[in-house]
Amino acid sequence: MLNQVKDKSSLIKTMDSTFMTLPAPKNISFSWNVGSLLFMCLFVQILTGLLLASSYTPGMESTFNMVMSSMEDINKNWLIRYIHANGASLFFICLYYHISRNIYYHSYMYKHTWSVGVTIFILTMATAFLGYVLPINQMSYWGASVITNLLSEIPYIGPNLIQLVWGSPSVNSPTIMRFFSFHFILPFIITALTIIHIVLLHETGSKNPLGIMSTNNKYMFNPVYIFKDMLGFITIMMLFMFISLLMPLSLGDDENFFNLNPYVTPIHIQPEWYFLFAYAILRSIPNKMGGIIALAMAIIILYFLPYLHKASLPMHCYPLSKLIFFLFLIDVCLLTWIGMSPVEPPYIFTGQMLSIFYFSYYFMFSGMYYMWEKVIMI
Repeated sequence: MLNQVKDKSSLIKTMDSTFMTLPAPKNISFSWNVGSLLFMCLFVQILTGLLLASSYTPGMESTFNMVMSSMEDINKNWLIRYIHANGASLFFICLYYHISRNIYYHSYMYKHTWSVGVTIFILTMATAFLGYVLPINQMSYWGASVITNLLSEIPYIGPNLIQLVWGSPSVNSPTIMRFFSFHFILPFIITALTIIHIVLLHETGSKNPLGIMSTNNKYMFNPVYIFKDMLGFITIMMLFMFISLLMPLSLGDDENFFNLNPYVTPIHIQPEWYFLFAYAILRSIPNKMGGIIALAMAIIILYFLPYLHKASLPMHCYPLSKLIFFLFLIDVCLLTWIGMSPVEPPYIFTGQMLSIFYFSYYFMFSGMYYMWEKVIMI
């Protein structure tokens, strides 16, 4: 009984130190709310995903009709599905903003926290891809076929690996069962990693726009940042519900409303918008194996940011580097546009140039910071 009381007391202390008495810098802005918004998005996705899973049956022939009919037959199931689908887009909007802000303010220098965050990002992308395939419509089937076929290029183990993923000679019912299982499990792994991410963050403390870790100039998390986070929650949820209720199909693809036809290939195969920048990099490499390596490196390179960094001041102290950072953001947006464009001139050449700039940014920015520091010190 005494141990139970101690455990309960420890839990209360942990909750108090996380949400009430946590010291936070006075000068952090609303940009720091996005981490809390991501936790809210994760909760919404898990809740709606559990509700959808209760009426989902994995399979190839009947799944699409079952998903469509369940939206009409089950009370409010249409709303749950649209919240889940648009919630994925909201999740990635907040996630990309969160990553951009951390790069801009050099928060990746907290190496352990950053590494766990990048792992969460990769697992979130995997979860979103698996969930995109589950309705088994025309675009998701061909998207799954194209992406899983890339595994065949891995030397020695490629053919065996793709058979393991498919569970049959092609994408079929065993594949969908595997995808559904991992799509169900991965969000709970992401939740566990999120808790680890928060614990590591609280050990080092939050960074601020000036990059100065002062122990005196801080507020307690409650009530200042509780109210600031609540304002962010309310604003984002109002916009999110507006889209889910009035424009629920605005972020989707028309091909998602056609039943699977394995004998007819869509004119233009493309993933959801949040994968398009990586898909454009994949397409920009003429060699298939080279494209796979470029696709993987486009994400994995984030792990190496703390080791590529050489400057001692935040990015906004370097005017040229700040400009190049915003050009980098424009580059990612243009890659997203290229990813939804046909594979033909001039889109091919444009995608190649944008891909070169994408990778050049990571390897050149540390040298630019170092150069600016020399100029400033002179």
